[in-house]
Amino acid sequence: MYKLTALWGSPKPEDRAAFEDHYLKIHVPLANALKNLSEVQTVVVDEGLEGAPQPFHRVAIMVWPDRAAFARDEASEAWKALRADGSGLAERFGVSLIAATGEDG
Repeated sequence: MYKLTALWGSPKPEDRAAFEDHYLKIHVPLANALKNLSEVQTVVVDEGLEGAPQPFHRVAIMVWPDRAAFARDEASEAWKALRADGSGLAERFGVSLIAATGEDG
């Protein structure tokens, strides 16, 4: 399996509901539109480990069967739409977005 992990920073408390609404109603469906994507998992982070402050707000894990399937999606118009929306979310809500890819191992 080939995976992309995205770590979203925390929106301001007053922006959290609007961020979540956009993320769940627009961003996740854009991810699900990728033809080769096998699965999307999302988690809202409520607290850090053992009560530490939360280091980010949301985690997304996107799964493809292999790197070649990811590459096909990465070259698609659906990917461009997803990336543009992610950049717009980061800009609109002032949140960071850190993403990385890798194979199971």
